Amino acid sequence: MFKDIPLTLGIEEEYQIVHPVTRDLHSYMSQYLAGDHRVMTPSGLKPELMESQLEMSSHICNNISELRDEISRMREIALDIAKKDGLIIVAASTHPFAKWSDQNIMQGDRYSKLLDDFRSVAQQLLVFGMHIHVGFGKGRKNQDIMIEIMNQMRYFLPHILALSSSSPFWQGRNTGLMSYRSVVFEMMPRSGIPPSFQSHGEYEQYVDILGQVGSLDQGDNNKYDATKIWWDIRPHPIFGTLEIRIADICTDINDTIAIAALIQAIVATLLKLRSNNQSWRTYRQYHITENKWRAVRYGTQGKLIDFGIGQQVAFSRLVQEILEIVDPVLDELNSRKEVQHIQQIVQQGTSAKQQIDVYEQALKQNNTNHNAALYSVVDYLANKTVSGL
Repeated sequence: MFKDIPLTLGIEEEYQIVHPVTRDLHSYMSQYLAGDHRVMTPSGLKPELMESQLEMSSHICNNISELRDEISRMREIALDIAKKDGLIIVAASTHPFAKWSDQNIMQGDRYSKLLDDFRSVAQQLLVFGMHIHVGFGKGRKNQDIMIEIMNQMRYFLPHILALSSSSPFWQGRNTGLMSYRSVVFEMMPRSGIPPSFQSHGEYEQYVDILGQVGSLDQGDNNKYDATKIWWDIRPHPIFGTLEIRIADICTDINDTIAIAALIQAIVATLLKLRSNNQSWRTYRQYHITENKWRAVRYGTQGKLIDFGIGQQVAFSRLVQEILEIVDPVLDELNSRKEVQHIQQIVQQGTSAKQQIDVYEQALKQNNTNHNAALYSVVDYLANKTVSGL
């Protein structure tokens, strides 16, 4: 059904390194990378801008079952690294109370360049993401198909963000938003919902223009470094994947798997439409951005706009419609059980909703103040992050 499109899966997750007593972020990666206990850097591990961040990336996975094994492996490695010095890890897109101004920045040319280019904006990027890759393979034809699917896939990005939301707190405040990470990250240039492109060639022209005017550095093979385009969805210039970057990192592994399976199923559905000379409508950037704001603000608890009928619709109803749309491909992808978990996310609430519930319940307890309630949120996140490993 999908011809030469492999639809392989990959994922990157960025974890918080937390001190179990202070519950605050702990600058650790420089210490770890220089430590005697580091005999060899584990597969898929790399530092990020902040020393309190640890990124893990998966191997290429042929199906959703393999991806589940990989995510478990990644979190086990991250936890093992942290535990060597009595630390813990947390999967959430913001820390409940840590301050960006207190963070140490990793040493190295890459990080120095980011700070030089973006100054205070880069210093404030105390956010943690989750990137899901869907494999399209190499070759010009596959790349053109990827652009077609990216154009259509943009419509579903706010739904994915809402389902993954895990960042309601920022520097000790309940922001009233479900994904404050999205607000912080959009301070960066070349972020947010991308425009549509007629072909991969047109996209390459855009990259070349940015390179020629100095916005992108020269990369390998005399090509400009398109990894400095941080859109919510993009063609990955090295892996030959469609990279969905809009999601917050899920605290619960089951939520992660469900969202990855849903993304794969949506892509497969769009490819199936294409094989029947049909396509999902390509919506304008500003329409999708309006829905993204609603996902940022309300998560799964609000309404998004159904532009086809020109009305706002409860998120739960829209998700049900999406599940019905992708249903015909689930058995072929062997992901029916994983995609069905999406309904449970909507019913039980995302990590963001659960964090707020834990905070409010802690405040109601006798002699519990604001700070103690935030500690309870960190404890909840730490336990949930490694649940089931």
